[in-house]
Amino acid sequence: MPVTGRPVSEIVRELPEPPGLPDPLPEPAAEDIRLERVMAALSDPLRLFIVRKLLLDREEFDHPCGWFGLDRPKSSLTHHFRALRDAGVIRQRQYGLERRSHVRVNDLDARFPGLVEMIAAWSPRED
Repeated sequence: MPVTGRPVSEIVRELPEPPGLPDPLPEPAAEDIRLERVMAALSDPLRLFIVRKLLLDREEFDHPCGWFGLDRPKSSLTHHFRALRDAGVIRQRQYGLERRSHVRVNDLDARFPGLVEMIAAWSPRED
């Protein structure tokens, strides 16, 4: 079902930020997020799937790599998550040995209105 035209607040399952979170890993400041870097990161279907799943299916404030159920080597997933973080699409925090991610919805929506909505409306191609 397309979600186009609905406000982001109605599309994305936002959860409040819990107290006592670890500091985020290095990422661009909101005002430094560049559209070409975001689009390059999202041009990979796996990364687009990751972001869409975080937007629509989240069960907690942030999620570890294993939550996505992806059958990929850890090194490959690390690369994809880093590309998303470096572009400013997701925020990651280190919890012991595990990194957890969530989408920077407010930053992306402020910089590029409609982008989060388009990601949420995207459907993976059935191959």
